[in-house]
Amino acid sequence: MIALHTSIAIVAIIFLIIKVKVDPIVALVLGALYLGLASGVGFVETVEAITGGFGDIMAKIGLLIGFGVLMGALLHRMGAFTVMVEALVRVVPAQKLPYALALALTTIAPSIYVDVQVVLAAPVARSSAKFIDKHGLGWLAGALGTGIFVGYVFVIPGLSAISTAGLLSVPLGLYMIYGIVIGIITATATVWIFRRMINFGWWNPAKDEEHSEALEEVEAAEDAGAGKRPSLALAMAPIVVPLLMIAFGAFAELAGFSNPIIAFFGDANVALFLGLLGAYVMARRFVGTEQTADAFGDGLKTTGEILLVTGVGGSLGAVIKATGLADLLGGLFSVDSGAPVILSILLAWFIAALLHLAIGSVSVAAITAAGIIAPIAGQLDVAPVILALSIASGALFALQVNSNFFWMFKSLLGLTTQGALKTMTTVTSIASVVSLPLVMVASLIA
Repeated sequence: MIALHTSIAIVAIIFLIIKVKVDPIVALVLGALYLGLASGVGFVETVEAITGGFGDIMAKIGLLIGFGVLMGALLHRMGAFTVMVEALVRVVPAQKLPYALALALTTIAPSIYVDVQVVLAAPVARSSAKFIDKHGLGWLAGALGTGIFVGYVFVIPGLSAISTAGLLSVPLGLYMIYGIVIGIITATATVWIFRRMINFGWWNPAKDEEHSEALEEVEAAEDAGAGKRPSLALAMAPIVVPLLMIAFGAFAELAGFSNPIIAFFGDANVALFLGLLGAYVMARRFVGTEQTADAFGDGLKTTGEILLVTGVGGSLGAVIKATGLADLLGGLFSVDSGAPVILSILLAWFIAALLHLAIGSVSVAAITAAGIIAPIAGQLDVAPVILALSIASGALFALQVNSNFFWMFKSLLGLTTQGALKTMTTVTSIASVVSLPLVMVASLIA
């Protein structure tokens, strides 16, 4: 019954938002209340899960969102994103921009923190959309979601990739060799398939793109800024430097030479704050004190909207966790040590996909699935790296409304809930299905 109530809650939330036009915050809280009470979590415990889930999400990513959005507002005001996009368009033809974005996020900057990536990449995607066509935002949003999560599960140092490989005792170098190939093919194929869907009428800008006054004010202010703009190197520095700091901190920890100073500067909150500080100093120089203050105010309005809906998304996830659904799903599966390789791959994929649908977190689904399979992995006639890749493929499947990332993505890209479902949920489903046969092919080599 827990699985049934979870399904009802998720479907009801989507229905309320898309068909009844209920605000996402209201719909999410109603869904969380229904699920907690219907599943027997209890009255007090349901409220505690909702408030605790909100607080946990804010503790993890609240500052990341705030620092990142404020930095984006300042960079917009001084024309930094225009500088970056114009440079990108000179190098990459407009119709290739989504492929370039997806592959860059998958390979060059695989996600250590998906929240950091979407905060930093969303303004670039929004600014680039006008160079493609009227469906440009939809295609770029899909490409951004594809790149972030394909890199997250298949490419080291993606957090999900590292966690899954570690639980199944797969050497990171071996995982990287297989994962990078599968990741590149998956990202490219997903972006191509998604574009074909758009060509057949999948995207409707009038219904799928949201006209957020806060986001529009931030972007319109860029055109009102002073004519003097930063160089490309300066424009990119507040984004690139924090990513390098975070990546170096992660690699230092993996390699075993980290220390308190490296950990401090490699912390995502510290890195993004330094990026914000750099953007603030630059804005004071290029557009002056008054426009810098205005940009900060615009950024604060956008931040408030995103924080609230993201936090409530975390509340729903906490209630789902409180129902004990993950433990229930884990107990449903047992693997026969004599199962064929293909069956083992499919089962690992299915466990991870079902857990993701239920829990709403790619990394938690992958880690939980790996934890279920790890005790019997040695008994199976399939290489551990293939099991890890199967789990990664399944954990990608159908990121949707019970994920706090979904609501961040929706708000930062300026999409309606329907638009977010037609981009993020769609491309993660495509990527999951596309990568599965690639894992099967890899099993012939491993």
